[in-house]
Parts: sequence; C-alpha cells; structure tokens
Amino acid sequence: MFKFLSREPLHDPLASPTPVAQTEVKTTTCYMCACRCGIRVHLRDGEVRYIDGNPDHPLNQGVICAKGSSGIMKQVSPARLTRPLLRKAGSERGAGEFEPISWERAFDILTERLSKIRATDPKKFALFTGRDQMQALTGLFARQFGTPNYAAHGGFCSVNMAAGMIYTIGGSFWEFGGPDLDRAKLFVMIGTAEDHHSNPMKVALSKFKRNGGRFISINPVRTGYSAIADEWIPIKPGTDGALFMALLHELIASDLIDHAFLRRFTNAPQLVVLDEGEREGLFAFDPERGPPGDGRHPHNKLVWDTAGGCVRPAYPEGIADGCEPALEGRYTLADGTRVAPSFQLLRERVADCTPEWAEAITGIPAARIRLLAREMGETALKQALELPIPWTDAWGKKHPTTQGRPVAFHAMRGLAAHSNGFQTVRALAVLMSVLGTIDAPGGFRHKAPYPRHIVPNYRAFNSPEMIQPNTPLNAAPLGFPANPDELAINPDGSPIRIDHAFSWEHPLSAHGLMHNVITNAVKGDPYRIDTLLIFMANMAWNSSMNTMGVREMLNRKDDKGEYMIPFLVVCDAFQSETVAFADLVLPDTTYLERHDVMGMLDRPISEFDGPVDSVRVPVVPPTGECKPFQEVLIELASRLKFPAFTTPEGGRKFSGYPDFVVNFQPSPGIGFLMGWRGKDGTEHLKGEPNPKQWEAYAKNNCVFRYHMPETMHYMRNWNREYLDFAKDKGWRQRNDPVQLALYSDTLQSFRLAAQGKTKGRQPPEELRERIDTYFDPLPFWYPPLEDGVTDREAYPLNALTQRPMAMYHSWDSQNAWLRQIHSHNYLHVNPITAKAAGIEDGGWCWVESQWGKVRCMLRYSETVEPGTVWTWNAIGKADGAWQLAPGADEARKGFLLNHLITEELPFANSHGGTTISNSDPITGQAGWYDVRVRIRPADPGEAKESFPQMASMPSTPGVVGKAASVLTYFAGRRK
Repeated sequence: MFKFLSREPLHDPLASPTPVAQTEVKTTTCYMCACRCGIRVHLRDGEVRYIDGNPDHPLNQGVICAKGSSGIMKQVSPARLTRPLLRKAGSERGAGEFEPISWERAFDILTERLSKIRATDPKKFALFTGRDQMQALTGLFARQFGTPNYAAHGGFCSVNMAAGMIYTIGGSFWEFGGPDLDRAKLFVMIGTAEDHHSNPMKVALSKFKRNGGRFISINPVRTGYSAIADEWIPIKPGTDGALFMALLHELIASDLIDHAFLRRFTNAPQLVVLDEGEREGLFAFDPERGPPGDGRHPHNKLVWDTAGGCVRPAYPEGIADGCEPALEGRYTLADGTRVAPSFQLLRERVADCTPEWAEAITGIPAARIRLLAREMGETALKQALELPIPWTDAWGKKHPTTQGRPVAFHAMRGLAAHSNGFQTVRALAVLMSVLGTIDAPGGFRHKAPYPRHIVPNYRAFNSPEMIQPNTPLNAAPLGFPANPDELAINPDGSPIRIDHAFSWEHPLSAHGLMHNVITNAVKGDPYRIDTLLIFMANMAWNSSMNTMGVREMLNRKDDKGEYMIPFLVVCDAFQSETVAFADLVLPDTTYLERHDVMGMLDRPISEFDGPVDSVRVPVVPPTGECKPFQEVLIELASRLKFPAFTTPEGGRKFSGYPDFVVNFQPSPGIGFLMGWRGKDGTEHLKGEPNPKQWEAYAKNNCVFRYHMPETMHYMRNWNREYLDFAKDKGWRQRNDPVQLALYSDTLQSFRLAAQGKTKGRQPPEELRERIDTYFDPLPFWYPPLEDGVTDREAYPLNALTQRPMAMYHSWDSQNAWLRQIHSHNYLHVNPITAKAAGIEDGGWCWVESQWGKVRCMLRYSETVEPGTVWTWNAIGKADGAWQLAPGADEARKGFLLNHLITEELPFANSHGGTTISNSDPITGQAGWYDVRVRIRPADPGEAKESFPQMASMPSTPGVVGKAASVLTYFAGRRK
C-alpha cells in the first residue's frame, strides 16, 4: 500500500515487475534516427513495454539514447495511420477529407494508373523517397518502371558531403567512413549536429578524451558534441571553405605536408596541360599507352622525374625506386606541351588565401588560423605513429609497417547544406590528403564497400531515347557522371528529369533534387507529370523550402480546373502535414513491424575492420491494415510485370519483400545480405541464396560482422590484398588503385565544354559562365549563391537549423515522451545581437528574410556567434497534424525556419526562365543554410503565438487517435 511521506520505495527497481516467463525479448535495429543501433525490445503479452540497447551489437554496444528508448511511444502514436485512404470525390487537397478503402482497391487504382503511364510515357511517373534506407529497392523499382524521375533524400540532406569526398578520396564521412578516434591525438569536428552517428560518436569521444586526446569544434553554434570540446572556434556559416583554403596556405607555406604520401598516393605529381586548347587543364598522357586518362580510366598519366630529369608514366615507373616525382615547377614535354604538377597549381591557388583573407570572411582571427594549421601539421607529422602491420601496395611494393597520422576530422551538414558546399568539402578532403591522413591510423578511415573508384563506376541514366513504353531503363536513375557525355540531357541540352538533376544546371547531382520536384512539376518544367509518389517525406511542411508556396502549389490547378500534379500518392506511417494533400494514402508500418535491410548494396553499418550489415525483423504485428512500403513496391512490381520481378511466363518471382531480399541477386552470389549465404548458410560475403537467411540474422542479433585480416585494415585505396578482396566480393568493379584527386580532371572536362574548347556536348549559352566558374578542378571558396541576390545590410544575420539531440525530423516531436524534453522551439540569439535589436530574453520577435517571415520566441545564448541565429528543426507543427491536441505547443509556440527559405533564386536565361534552384550548382544540394535574416521585437499587442498559423488539420479516418491517453507506466503496471 502507498504510504504518504514514507521513505520506502514504491517498488524494488531491480525486481522484474512480472514473472520472467511473461516477458519476451526480441532483437532488431533501431530507426529513431539514422544511426541504426542494435536494440532489445521487451514485450509482455505481445505489447512493447521497454526498449534498451543491445550490448552484443557492434555498432552501439548497448548504448542507447533518449530517442531509441522512446521508440515505444512511436509504436503507440495517436497519429498512426492504419488504413488506406482515398480523397473524397469533390473535396479539395489539404482539407484532409478521406474515405477508407481496402488494399485491393488501392492496388487496383495504382496498377491501372501506373500501367497506363508505363505503356505511354514512363517519365510521367515520379518516385521521390525521403528518409528511407532502401534505395537499392526503390531505385530498382524506378529503373524497372522506366522512369528517370527518381530521387533519394540526399539532395536535400548532405549530397555535397558524399559527392565532394567521393570525387576526391573515394569515400565519405558517416556510414562510408569516419574519424579513427582510437589512435588520433587531435580531433577537429566541423559543422556536425548531434544526430549523425550519434551513439557511436559519443562512445568514441568519451574514450578519446579520457585517453588525453584534444578535441576542437568549429561551428557557429556550441551545442551537443561541441559542448564537451576542449576548444570551440565559432565561425560564420558558409565560410568553412575559406578556412580550409587558409589552412592549406599555411601548411604548404610551412612545409607541414606529407611529401611521400602525396607523391605515391595522390595525383599531386601528375602533370597538367597548361597550353590552351581541348586538353587545357587536363592531365597529360602517354599516347603509346592508350587513350588519355579520365574519370572512368584514370591511370594513363605522366609525372616529371627530378632524379632523371625526364617525364615518366605515373604508374608504375613514376613510383619506382629511384624516381623522384616533382611536386612543383613547370616543365615542357617532348612535343612542346607546357605542363606542371597539379600540386604546383594547388600551391598557386592557395597563395593568396592568407589567414588575414580568411579572417575577414570567417570571423576567426588570423593568428588562431595560423596556430590551428601548425597544430594540425605538427600533430600529423611530428607525432606520427607506426603500427607493426605489413602491407603490399597496388604496385607490389611491400611496406613493413603502416604509417599513422593522428589527426582526425569529422564534418556533415554544416558544410554540405550550402550552395558552395561541394567545393568546401573538396577543400576539406584535400586538407586531409596533404596531411597524409586518408585511411591511415589516427586519421580518416574507410568502411566497406568504400573506397570507390574516382569516379565511381555507377553511370546514371543518360539516354533519352531509352525512355520507351514498358521498358526498363538501361542504367540506374542515379549515379556519378564522369564527363558531359554522361549527363541526363536531351539533344538540345534541356533536362530529361523533372528535378533537373544530372543536367547542366546540376551535373553531379548524385542523389537528385527532391526539393525541386513539386515546383518543377507544377511549372511543367521541363514537362508535366501525371503521378507523384512520395514516401516518408513531409513535403507540405518541414521537408520543403518555401513551405507555404509548396502547399499552394500542391493545390494549384490549370485553366481546365485540373490539378497541376494530377495524382499525388503519399506513403507514411503517421498523419503528417503532407497526408492532407494526398489523393491516395498508403499506411506504412513502424520499424518494429517490418523487415528492413541495411546492406552492402545500399547503406551498410560497416566498421573500420570490416563489412557489417544488419536487418530489422518484426517484433510485433502491423498495426491495423498497415503494410511495409517494401511490400507495396514488390506487389506493384509484380502486378506491373517488371522483368526483374516476374518470370518469363508473367508469374511472380517473389512472394514478398523477405523473399526478394533472400533471392534477388544483381550478380551471381551477390545479394542484399552477405551473412549466412549458401544453401546451408555456411558461406559469407558471397554465395548462393539461403532460404533461412532471415532466421540466421534473427538468431544473431540481426547483424552480421566480418573481420578482415589486419593487413587489410588500412591504406585501402592502394592495398593490393584489399583491392583484390573487394573486387572478388563484388564491392568494386575493378581492383586498380584509387589515387586521391587533389586536382579533378572530371570537373575540368565540364569546364572545357562550357568554354567551348571541346567537341562533345555543350551547355546552353546561359549556363556557360556558371559551369566555367564553379567547375574548377581545384577547390576554392565563393559566397553562397543567395548572397548574390540579397541586400546583406538589410538582412545582416545568417540563419540555420539543427536537429535536436532528442528528436529526428518530424517523427519525434509527436512522441509523448520526447515532447516532455521540449515541446516547442526558440530562436537562439547571442545577447549582444538580441539586445541591439531591442528584444528581451524570452520575448516574442519577428524574423524576416526577403522570402518570408515568422514570429517566434527568442532566447539569449552566448553559445552562438553574434552574426548567426538558429533554432531546432521540425518541432513546429501545423495545428492538428500528427494528432497533437488543438492548440498544442508545437503549433502555437513552435515554428519553422523553412518559411524564410526559397527553393529558387532569380536567374534569367534565354529560354524565358527567370529562376534556378537554390542549390549547389555542382550537385544540386539544397542551400538550407544560406538564408539571411533580420530580427525585430514583436509589438506588445500582437498575439503571443507563432506565425504563420494554419487552419487546424482534421483527424484522418483510421488513425489510432486518443491523443490525450497514450500508454503510461507506473511501478510496472499499465495505467
């Protein structure tokens, strides 16, 4: 009995609340963020009662965060969609008026509509997926359908990071690689919020600091990881590239660079043609050894041997004993061609990028930049380490030990989400390379299946004549172009794709431009589409730039009264703001109700010492009539008779998604999962399909880990044993070395076309200057594009968002437990800035850009540099969405910075267009963090609520509901 004021505990916290026999524990993989930790789900009477970290999982080793442990509240969310829904005849989009329908009717509607599109003009179907982790399946579906109009979320997330580093070093941060904090002595983190690789990063940072490592954070805001840094260096948003260029200036001027590494493992000594013409700026080559090297075949290049005073093939003669490839100087080939090593051109590029130059741009004192460069260089070179690990490089040279450079970096969206992000990331990758840190102990380390080739052998679809009725594309919709001939353009140079990806506007858009599909489709630029299927992306709210404009466009009609986007299909697990605009709603499952794969064909969870893949398996049955989106795609692919999904006779190949994962093989022996292959499950990495593969994963904590021999742990760009191993296992198409591209002849090939110096594809006249400017083969800093159309005096402040540590996208601000941490957001402003504007701490203010305005509450914070304001992302909600109670904090106090951002910038061209995407001109990465604003106090008489406000969203039929009475627990009993 409860005793008032008694010191006796209510219950024994160590005792099981019910007999052990009634509790069941299942393992799976978390999806409360993209970290993908292993979890244990505790069930009682079939209900989820508790989630904790799995101590036997290699990624998080039992560690779990607030998000992960609160997954139970996602499972019982009142906003759960449970039935397919069809917009009521005569109702308007956005009104949220639906009728429940059966899955059979939903499939019939989709099959009939998509069949007609596929049989006439496949590109009029667009599939754009948000925060999914199954791009190998969704991309295959689009390719089999025959549409080029497919994109993943990376274009509005961090494609600049992925593309910028992959085109430079063959790999990237996060799941493709990361900092080796076990052996680093100095760690520099730039532009990284708390959601990226969260739990493993926390564990690694804790160990790193306990071992005496020094942690420097460079960020406009000091939150999350930065709060425990030994030093915080505030920087103005969008200026990181200028800092990196100044650091390169100092390192090269001080000779704090790894000469031996640059000569052998990068293209620093390779000779660049200086003479004007069609080879200008490309690497010189030996005609007797075949065609010139390019992005697809990079190795026929030349170096200058200072020992012999002559030119030599770069490989293998240029790295032979006795040869001393020049890194500097200018030379003349036998035919009179003037050349210079690419490193010489890099030295010249950074010559004027002094710390004083960077100080004026970044706000970081020049003296601090010099000190930082010296600390990096001296740590890398003078505190170098050697491991007694022998290895053999790609040219047969045996190295008795492995050289370590104990300076590690990590960066993410703070660098990527700017329109200058690609070249900024390139500058960082070059900085890491001149220090010799790539795949070296203590530096940046790859994770299988990386490193890839530079350029990766994944050519995107680029043949307009191949878009034919009822015909799969001859290449995947997404890829990595190596030259202008691989762009997805029509003969007249216009884009093939609805989002203009892989066009002259954004040539290297490896993930597509999801943020542009609605705008372009409504404008009919370059054509009208019929059906848009959106999965897991809240495009009518926080996933769109220009939120109010996008909502209007979703409702816009033509002069015949028809919607500009005729049919909109939304697949989601929750009643998001976008659901109200759908014509057809498909209820998805949660991560606890589905099969998922995090595999080598897509985005594995590999560790430094070898490949790791993982799965999710259902721990509870689907809620209501929910179906996993993977199952929906398999069903549609079978009904539409896609060749990869049906037999020659037209029958189904796969009974469902689990069967597809086991039996689909893009090449013999290679499948979605690499563990427990072979008919008896005894083969790994490669082998025949195993019908009991899912069971094997379920018995092994839903994860498979392969430990490579120690001799393959490092220097994998050039490690002969690893290169042969990776090719044999299907991770790479060739086993040749991956030389780091300090100088990018791939970028130069686009530039030459823009300059009219090549005979192949040419950009439209209005885009020539744009390509010529930004496709520089050497990294450089330029202001974000939005600066060029903004009055910086009128809008003096940078504005940006971060994901909060306790929430991830829209998903979690509807979570009953996480809402107790923060149910709304504030604009965080330095007191100096706020006081100058006359705004009190906690007061209401207006934040205005040239594109829009919001009203919100402001909080003082000295952990933000004075020229920046920021807020948490995606907490603000439209009233009534996500089944939050009317007038909830998220709607009345929360706000979105998206209302201040535009998806397009002014850009007049000869075809009559007046705008262009507000994105990186190289990759199409959305410029989320480029907006500039001003702040002013709200009038005392104004409403104490955020602006803008939406009409309350009605409850959707079939939602779980009961927003006021979600499950709670007290002393082990459900109340």
